[in-house]
Amino acid sequence: MKLEGKVVIAQGGGPTAVINQSLVGVTLEARKFPQVTRVYGALYGVQGIVNEEFVDLTQETTHNLEQVANTPSSALLSTRDKPDEKYCMEIFKVLKAHDVRYFFYIGGNDSADTVRIVNEQATKADYEFRAIHIPKTIDNDLVLNDHTPGFGSAARFVASAFTGVNLDNRALPGVYIGVVMGRNAGFLTASSVMAQKYPDDGPHLVYLPEHPFHRENFLDDVKRIYDLYGRCVVAVSEGIVDENGVPIVTKLSGNQEKDAHGNVQLSGTGVLGDLLSELVRTKLKIKRVRSDTFGYLQRSFIGCVSDVDQREAREVGERAAHYAIWYNLDGSISIQRTGFYSVNYQLENLSDIAGKTRTMPDEYINAEGNGITDEFKYYVRPLLGSGFPVAHRLRAPKVAKILTEK
Repeated sequence: MKLEGKVVIAQGGGPTAVINQSLVGVTLEARKFPQVTRVYGALYGVQGIVNEEFVDLTQETTHNLEQVANTPSSALLSTRDKPDEKYCMEIFKVLKAHDVRYFFYIGGNDSADTVRIVNEQATKADYEFRAIHIPKTIDNDLVLNDHTPGFGSAARFVASAFTGVNLDNRALPGVYIGVVMGRNAGFLTASSVMAQKYPDDGPHLVYLPEHPFHRENFLDDVKRIYDLYGRCVVAVSEGIVDENGVPIVTKLSGNQEKDAHGNVQLSGTGVLGDLLSELVRTKLKIKRVRSDTFGYLQRSFIGCVSDVDQREAREVGERAAHYAIWYNLDGSISIQRTGFYSVNYQLENLSDIAGKTRTMPDEYINAEGNGITDEFKYYVRPLLGSGFPVAHRLRAPKVAKILTEK
């Protein structure tokens, strides 16, 4: 059965370095099918659908689409709206009015839930309609996926940044703390370990949301590493929690500010890094202590994009068009690793993806909860792409002293 009508594509949640590859993938594939009368892009995600803010991608040149594909961030702009059933009814009302028969939403697990609810509205209305969720998140926290588009490039940025931090810290020793995005999943923070090459390379300590964080253990760890190397590089996820699941940033600062989804505000302030730095400075009496909060830098950095991430982001968009328009199916596209290194794509039930969060497997975290295992390094290395930069050291021998110190 050929379902004739329009296509609407939207992007939701945080931008990534490769989300536009998915947009262009589904756009170019959809334009090949004669039953597709128009391909629309919704500005500002689901908010734009409700407000009927569409652009006609059918009239965009292929050349410019390819240029946009190689540009980070969300070309259609985005939204943090988390639609409930009433909101989704409004979305469906607009889509039906515009004779939209194919809906593609690029985003994380909240976006998958939106697609699921909108699809249910179409079913209730007996309206022939296909809805596909296209995966995207730098957090890498979508279930049933080996990894998600956007993560590889963000991981490449984090690993590259810590490579530079480690070189800097070795030249001028001290304690450095880098705070990386990740509310519930530590994949991105864990990627910092790809900066390690020599035995004394940082990050020497890594703390993730999956393992309870204890201040006393943290200070003991930092002191041990500092006594051993005369320096210490720490990677910490913004989402670290205590044994009761309380975010450490709220315990240290007392701040309970909430975001639009009702979650405790973790990023955008630099508070966690500052508080941990002050803890080290005052308790361990180490003078040179610095911290950085990576924040938005890791999401859409144009100079640090994984070619593997780009290719896979393009293909999930293309496969989404195939499943919806060729096969008349709904669902969520997932990436499955089939070798070292190859992948395949399959369609999952929306209800199996929507609203669920994947976390780091136990085998990727050491027993002490302050480091990452080699199993994770094997997992993440292909995702960083080709040409990942590697640091080198001088190997020239020291010259013997002539004057003895008195």
